[in-house]
Amino acid sequence: MTPDPATTDAELLDEVQRRTFGFFWDFAHPVSGLARDRARDDADPGDDVAAIGGTGFGVMAIVVAVERGWITRAEALERLLTVTGFLLRAESFHGVYPHFIDGTTGRAIAFSPLDDGGDLVETAYLMQGLLTARQYFDRDDEAELRERIDRLWRAVEWSWHTRGGEHVLYWHWSPGHGWAMNHPIRGWNECLITYVLAAGAPDHAIEPAVYHEGWATGPDFRNGRRYHGIELPLGPPYGGPLFFAHYSFLGIDPRGLVDRYADYWAQNLPMCGSTRRTGG
Repeated sequence: MTPDPATTDAELLDEVQRRTFGFFWDFAHPVSGLARDRARDDADPGDDVAAIGGTGFGVMAIVVAVERGWITRAEALERLLTVTGFLLRAESFHGVYPHFIDGTTGRAIAFSPLDDGGDLVETAYLMQGLLTARQYFDRDDEAELRERIDRLWRAVEWSWHTRGGEHVLYWHWSPGHGWAMNHPIRGWNECLITYVLAAGAPDHAIEPAVYHEGWATGPDFRNGRRYHGIELPLGPPYGGPLFFAHYSFLGIDPRGLVDRYADYWAQNLPMCGSTRRTGG
């Protein structure tokens, strides 16, 4: 896409946003409606490999598209009923979905030889999107969608991923390999939403100690140094990749959110830049 030199910043941003939505809408798997892992162009729409986390992001994009008038509410509802109906039939492990899933059969697709079961982080991204949709689609004739999402949300056994009661969440579990991946989730990185959802779950929730002794004890958790004149409360030097902030704070509003570790609005300022906009 080569923008017209006369395009304003706001117009360019709108175009990028709309085309991003288009990936999730136009290239969704034709059977399940899930987001494909990738699609290169119109002539190569992809295969049956669907991404569970990417589907969560796609669900949030659909909500935005309705609000901005890119698709109708009825079109969105139809697509989300397809997605949730498929997920209710698809393979999961203690309510936790795999990283990749076959968009036709619903069977897990191994991400690696030992990673062929539940992926708690990707499932958190999925649930983040579904919960957003559950709140947005609040009309009487949308009750079936809300009920389906509630069933999916309540089925996730977050506490199972404490590996028998340890004070940390583990990323992967496989029916064939158990906890062989042996990957505890510690901060600071893109996985904050996993702990937030696990702590707030109506069923199978984790205890506070899992957050404080697991997530908050990561080697890159605390920072407190200044970079380019901006203090970074948490995370590795210079903050790490942008998705460390983007993935979790799609669903967490950092404004006014403060705990013993950080002011999360201040945490996100280095990632987001100035709140002032110029141009357009």
